[in-house]
Amino acid sequence: MTGKMLSSHSSVETQSRAFSYFNGKTTMFRKSCSRSRSAFLPPWLSVYLLCTASLWSSGVRGMQVTSTGPQTIQKAEGESVTLGCRYAQSPFDTGELDIEWSVVSPDTTQKDQMLMSFTSGTRYIHGNHALAKGLSFVDPDPSMGDASISIALLSPAHSATYQCKVKKSPGVDMRKVSLVVMAKPSVPKCWVEGGELVGEAVSLHCKSATGSTPLTHTWRRESGGPFPAAATQSSLTGELKISNHSQSFAGFYLCEVNNAVGAEHCRINLKANKPPNRAAMIVGTVVGSLLLIFILLVFVGLLYWKLSSRHRFEKEFSNDIREDAPPPESRPVSRHTSRSAIQHPQVTYSQVGRTEGSSFNDGRTHTPSGNSHGHTPVKYTPVKYDSKYGYAV
Repeated sequence: MTGKMLSSHSSVETQSRAFSYFNGKTTMFRKSCSRSRSAFLPPWLSVYLLCTASLWSSGVRGMQVTSTGPQTIQKAEGESVTLGCRYAQSPFDTGELDIEWSVVSPDTTQKDQMLMSFTSGTRYIHGNHALAKGLSFVDPDPSMGDASISIALLSPAHSATYQCKVKKSPGVDMRKVSLVVMAKPSVPKCWVEGGELVGEAVSLHCKSATGSTPLTHTWRRESGGPFPAAATQSSLTGELKISNHSQSFAGFYLCEVNNAVGAEHCRINLKANKPPNRAAMIVGTVVGSLLLIFILLVFVGLLYWKLSSRHRFEKEFSNDIREDAPPPESRPVSRHTSRSAIQHPQVTYSQVGRTEGSSFNDGRTHTPSGNSHGHTPVKYTPVKYDSKYGYAV
């Protein structure tokens, strides 16, 4: 009985030490095998346990990242995103846990850019602070099997390929995720080209000012009946064409612009106006033309009258100036005339009392007034008038 209990005890000890072999303790497993032989364990049982342990160890993997999902994630600008990186450890992984997040360089000749790491219970931020801003581990303790990260307030600069690497010697595994940050389309503008006249061509347009391409445009009718079968629309340009407009096409239409991260829309009311009366248009054109000609004739007549009045006024004003003009001034006495007068004196001066006098020849004899005091009256010589020079000489 004691031998059976000893044998059973040896078998249990052998199995427990075989399990420790899966944790990397090969030497102890071999010792347990040798002890099992010495403890009355049948040799065939020892070989069986050894083979089973070998098969089990070959089927068990080391460190493994278990996160699944799309390899490319598209997000709108300003939103947040979570990049998954869950992992499972193996009994063979006995080293120190090391988690690394980095940005994969598109140029194979350049190094990848380290963003964040977790080692020995401490989190570290590396490299570009612009990309590291808003970056954090989802689990406060990434050593518990979740190394996923979250990024808040995404911007176009966050568009990159991210790599999660989990290492615990001798096991190591990694996962890559591509993040594309896009801009949502802005609220589009809707407008109509054409006169919205019945029987003519009409086209509806809508366009967003901003938004990451590719943008898809879709028109649909909100009221007034079903969508016109004869209308054609372009999802790329956002144009809806109606070749022959009619009253049945009138109503509200909605255009939606969308891309992978968002959608916006606008509405427009399409009217169906009756074409104007052609006869009335012709009469109006003729009347308008005649009125324009009449205005031009009146303007030309007023302009002619104004110019004629101005010319007549200038002519009368110039005649008044000639009638009121003063006579021309006399010519000054030349030196030659003065010398002639000196050489041919014709004037005789005499003194009568205290008064000096002179007389021109007018055919009369002048006698001074008052008492002559015995003086003889003086007879003056006549003065000649020279018509050449215009004065007496």
